[in-house]
Amino acid sequence: MKSSKLLLDQVSKEFGDGDTTVNVLDNISLDIKSGEFVAVVGPSGSGKSTFLSIAGALLSPTRGRIWMGDQEVTRLSAKKLNALRLNHIGFVFQSSNLIPYLAVRDQLLLIAKLAGQHGQEPQQRADDLLHRLGLSHRRFHYPESLSGGERQRVAIARAWMNNPELILADEPTASLDSERGRTVVQMLADEVKLRQKAAVMVTHDKRMLDLCDRIIYIEDGKLSEQRSPTLL
Repeated sequence: MKSSKLLLDQVSKEFGDGDTTVNVLDNISLDIKSGEFVAVVGPSGSGKSTFLSIAGALLSPTRGRIWMGDQEVTRLSAKKLNALRLNHIGFVFQSSNLIPYLAVRDQLLLIAKLAGQHGQEPQQRADDLLHRLGLSHRRFHYPESLSGGERQRVAIARAWMNNPELILADEPTASLDSERGRTVVQMLADEVKLRQKAAVMVTHDKRMLDLCDRIIYIEDGKLSEQRSPTLL
């Protein structure tokens, strides 16, 4: 039986106080197993970004419990949450969030350094990731000289740098052309299967849904599972 990489149990998230309270996530539950690549889709303002932030331990739920593997995230201290995010979660945000004064290769090596990894092994891993994403010729360039698509590919390589158990991607193909976007999502899907990791991808790009194992629809803070992309 496959183990759970991410488990949300009756999670709610509210913002505001009193009469102005907005319930962005409404008592949602979700179990993502090893080897699963899950798409989350829904209209603007449906709660997708809040869902992803809570799944990645960037936001705390108002109610409910969250597990990653055998760790209950909602019980961890701030220090342990930082370690969890660094070592077990890879993030790809809609805006690449690259550090402007670091060259491409150094963006990846910083992640390894923060995790206490030094020497040849992380350097080789960074070079391999950049090669796979077609960025070897850009490894010494700075973000300002990259196209939007190139910056997003750097962000994706950075997310994989510490071999995380869970990858969370927010519109990872938004800055990529169709061919490159599909290649990137296919690589993500392959990595999930090969390494028995898990990934959650928030996307508006229906052309990528056939690469996913499950499609979760979110609207008004509630989740429902769709069995076919044609339903979307």
